[in-house]
Amino acid sequence: MPSLINDGHMKVGLLAPMPSELKPLVRELSLQRVTPDDTRNYVGVIGDTEVVATTSGMGTQLAAEGAERLLELGPFDHVMVVGIAGGMGATKVGDVILPEVVVDKRTGTEYKPFPLMSDQNSRGRLVTHDDFDMQPDEHARLVREGFVAVDMETASVASVCERAGTQWSVVRVISDLVGVTPGDVIDLAHPDGSPNVLAGLKYMLRHPTRVPGLVRLGRDGIRAANSAAKTAATTLRAAR
Repeated sequence: MPSLINDGHMKVGLLAPMPSELKPLVRELSLQRVTPDDTRNYVGVIGDTEVVATTSGMGTQLAAEGAERLLELGPFDHVMVVGIAGGMGATKVGDVILPEVVVDKRTGTEYKPFPLMSDQNSRGRLVTHDDFDMQPDEHARLVREGFVAVDMETASVASVCERAGTQWSVVRVISDLVGVTPGDVIDLAHPDGSPNVLAGLKYMLRHPTRVPGLVRLGRDGIRAANSAAKTAATTLRAAR
C-alpha cells in the first residue's frame, strides 16, 4: 500500500475486530476505502499522521492473523486496537477502558500498552480469552485480581506487535456485563463479526423472552463502538 504522506511522519494502524467497530472509525476519521470494492481496508490522514484501519474478525486466532496482515501494510509506528468489551467488577456499560495491563488468559502472559498520549489515565487489567461464557467462580476471581474488562483479541494483537517491535495500545468501551449477557449470543455472529441473520431469527424463535435483552445488547453495542471510535479519534488528534 503506497504511503499517503511524506516519509518521516507517524503511521498508525487501527485494528477493529468487527465491521460494526470499524464503521464508526471510518466515519469519525473520514477514512476512505483503498479500492472501491474493499470493505476491509481504509486509509486517511489526521494532521501529519497517516492512518490505516482494518478488521481482524473475532477471537484470538483471527486477531493474531489480522494483526499480521495489518503489519504487512506498514511499517507502522503504532497499532491501536479499538472496539467493545465485556465489563467486570465496578465497570458499567459505556465506560471507556484504557487498561494498564492486558493478560492472555491461556498463557498468562502480560502485555503493557504504550499509549499515544503520555498523560493517558490508564487503569485496571483487561483479560483476553475465547471463552465467551465465563463461569461465576472465574469471574469473581478475576475481579479480585483487578480485572475490569474482558475481550477476545487484544492480547493476541499485543503479542504480534511486540514480536515485530511495534508499539501498541487499546481503546475499549463496555458494551455489556459479564454474567448478564447469555454466553450463547456469540453464535449470532459470523467469525468475522458480521451478523448471522439466520441464527438470530432461530434464536429469537427459541428464546422469545430474550428478545428485549438482545435489542438492548445491540443498542448498547452500537453506542459503545461509537464511543470507542470517538476516543480513538480524540487520541490521534491530540497526539499528532
